[in-house]
Amino acid sequence: MIYNSANLHQYLQPVIRKPVNMLHIALFEPEIPPNTGNIIRLCANTGYQLHLIHPLGFELSDKRMRRAGLDYHEWTNISHYDSLEDFLENNKYRRLFACSTHGKTRPSDMQFHKDDILLFGPETRGLPKDFLQALEPAHILRLPMLAESRSMNLSNSVAVMIYESWRQLNFEGAS
Repeated sequence: MIYNSANLHQYLQPVIRKPVNMLHIALFEPEIPPNTGNIIRLCANTGYQLHLIHPLGFELSDKRMRRAGLDYHEWTNISHYDSLEDFLENNKYRRLFACSTHGKTRPSDMQFHKDDILLFGPETRGLPKDFLQALEPAHILRLPMLAESRSMNLSNSVAVMIYESWRQLNFEGAS
């Protein structure tokens, strides 16, 4: 067989991957396009479902976000919500963990389950204090850092949390 663009076209189309029934990553009002692009790519490669809670600090068509996510945005099922309240109402039957520098619980001390939600706040201000105060302290997770450290980059934090939770699930679905 001679290969050309006409007969390879069917194989070159982006594949829409459905999440592998893993955990959920929720970004509350993300502000920096490349962070969200990196997280889109990460979710596409791990089977995690991504939820974006508006307003976003950028347009989804922002070339910096698209560059970071490359074509992975086509492989990820992204859910959008108008507000935190809208998100919570539509996900009320799932176990929720807030990821914050104000937490005391390490992710390695928690037992994650499929369908849990890991919620992250905006890069410059984190999750609202009143929201964090309404949660059980054990559901506010903090990544270990040196004492003098303030915070980690959002996409790095999401990556660490995804891989810790996926490790606990024995990297189900991985090749």
